[in-house]
Amino acid sequence: MKNDFSEPADSLPACNVTEPDPLGSVTVVVCSSCRRPGDPDDVPRPGSKLAKDTVEAGAEAGVRVRQVACLGNCKRGLSAALLREGCWSYVFGDLQPDSGADLVAGATLFARSEDGFIPFRERPQALKRGLIARIPTYDSLKEIT
Repeated sequence: MKNDFSEPADSLPACNVTEPDPLGSVTVVVCSSCRRPGDPDDVPRPGSKLAKDTVEAGAEAGVRVRQVACLGNCKRGLSAALLREGCWSYVFGDLQPDSGADLVAGATLFARSEDGFIPFRERPQALKRGLIARIPTYDSLKEIT
């Protein structure tokens, strides 16, 4: 099994599910306190606007969107994460207040993935250039030998 990041085969799979999940299995988490470097400290913050844009973009599809006060990615804000139970998680940065549709598109790709990876070539540009980290599940960690 090959993915877009050329991980060694022993690091796969990124998901301990055997088939795609419905879209409701993915949660988009948006940092509501986010602002880009140089943005004023005004409220509502751009991150809050991104959260609302994501809710609106995903409403018809049934995408679950939650907010958190800080994802700790301040130098590359606006930030959001995609979570899927039993799978690696994704953190994205350098988003815009109107990037909600891109996050919903990423959530859709993630939900349809059989291996837990969001196909790089199919991602919206904001998610291609904005990937900060993929965080493994605890069960996929290996002891150092």
